[in-house]
Amino acid sequence: MAAEPSTPAGPSVAPASPEEVAERAEQVAPLLREHLTLTPLLPFAGLAEQVGTEVLVKCEHLQRTGSFKARGSLAKVLTLSPEQRERGVVTASSGNHGLGVAHALAALGGRGIVYVPETASPVKVAAIRRFGAEVRAQGTDSGVLEVLARRYAAEHGLVYVSPYNDLDVIAGQGSIGVELLAQAGERGLDAVFVAVGGGGLISGVASVLKRLPGVRVYGASPSVDAAMAASVAAGRVVAVDAAPTLSDGTAGSVEDGAVTLELCRELVDEWVLVDEQAIRAALRLIIDTEHQLIEGAAAVAVAAALARREELRGQRVAIVSCGANIAADTLAAALSAH
Repeated sequence: MAAEPSTPAGPSVAPASPEEVAERAEQVAPLLREHLTLTPLLPFAGLAEQVGTEVLVKCEHLQRTGSFKARGSLAKVLTLSPEQRERGVVTASSGNHGLGVAHALAALGGRGIVYVPETASPVKVAAIRRFGAEVRAQGTDSGVLEVLARRYAAEHGLVYVSPYNDLDVIAGQGSIGVELLAQAGERGLDAVFVAVGGGGLISGVASVLKRLPGVRVYGASPSVDAAMAASVAAGRVVAVDAAPTLSDGTAGSVEDGAVTLELCRELVDEWVLVDEQAIRAALRLIIDTEHQLIEGAAAVAVAAALARREELRGQRVAIVSCGANIAADTLAAALSAH
């Protein structure tokens, strides 16, 4: 196995408290609405029947670009000057984050280079190119690609936009939490399920939700690729022997020095790891009962709620459905597998 490349200086992201992240999320949330969709929080009756309690779904699969990643990407690009955007932005992504960066640059003006794994969804790669960004496919691990992309950005004087290891990005994802609290109303929420890859989504959402007492946050990951859960358990970033997963949006290792590690350690109440059969079953359930398309990462959060159905009785549960970018071939294979 080839040695992994090392980053020239390493990521330099100062640690942040959940309170700081929440404040940033509240500030950026209204700025994002000019370019993004206020996604609905909807009751999914078929899912609620299976879980055995009230279930509301935050439909980020209906977001522009088909993923929550549009939020963090736009939040970061909004902080850049026109000169920085025109000179160029570099990122690494399994697909959705790169698509979000490309969308933000198309909306605000600028050039982008997106490093993706060779196994990235063709649907996501094609969408990135439609927004005008350059795609560079290399390797199979998005964590390794983050190192390569950081190096390229440093060598060429370009801005690197991390998928999760950036407080502006995390705050952008936290705007989901701001909307969740407003949409849930006075009754509030008892439990929230969020899919976890690098931890940017759950760090942002949980930072906002945990300002109120009583909300339990569940982090959901595929059992074959759960780097953040393993890192939290170890107290440091660790590598895992990952296998291919339907949840390509959460796949990949966690970057050394990721600010999300401590946020996840502090904010996530419980980790739920689900197998590929459970992810496929959750995907099919949403399609069959709600006739809405979600991708594998969103199905992970659904599968986690189903796995914890006994302890959720009588609670008001929210699930963040993080995206809908799934290729037709992948969907067909997932639905036909037994």
